[in-house]
Amino acid sequence: MNLPNKLTTFRIILIPIFMIVLSIPLKWSLLFGHPASWVVAAVIFAIASLTDFIDGKIARRRHLVTNFGKFADPLADKLIVMTALIFLTSYSVIPAWAVSIIVIRELAVTGLRTLIVEKNGTVFAAQWPGKIKTFTQMFSIIFIFCSDFSLSIPIGQILFYIAVIFTIYSGCEYFIKNRDVFSDGL
Repeated sequence: MNLPNKLTTFRIILIPIFMIVLSIPLKWSLLFGHPASWVVAAVIFAIASLTDFIDGKIARRRHLVTNFGKFADPLADKLIVMTALIFLTSYSVIPAWAVSIIVIRELAVTGLRTLIVEKNGTVFAAQWPGKIKTFTQMFSIIFIFCSDFSLSIPIGQILFYIAVIFTIYSGCEYFIKNRDVFSDGL
């Protein structure tokens, strides 16, 4: 197993640890007024986000792209982001409607990517709006779990709503650019 795939596997292993940490009711709090487990969860999530960035760079730079990586890397990203969003929704920190938009977009785009590979035999790479969506999602989650570092401006919440906007935009863009995939059924 190459290094990028090891990093992806490590990120997948972090998901249940992340869930366990968020499920532990540590009543004492650190600097931020939320359970200490939120800060630990933010660190785990940040490590997972960093490995996502690193494994992609290494895979492309060293030409270590594999079928496992093509499958597991985006899946690991979506799983940890969705897990975080579900926990934040369960704590009434972010609205369920916004999380629903994100989940629906991710499932729809994943399905579309499958059709594109089936029809064209190629993987459609992420575009800039999708990359901005991922960046803002990941940073919003980290900031929200750290309660915005007690700043008067809720950076995490602002980033979260920017992520929702880019989620909608990038999803629409993805479907518009690839509408020919559905040409046989229209």
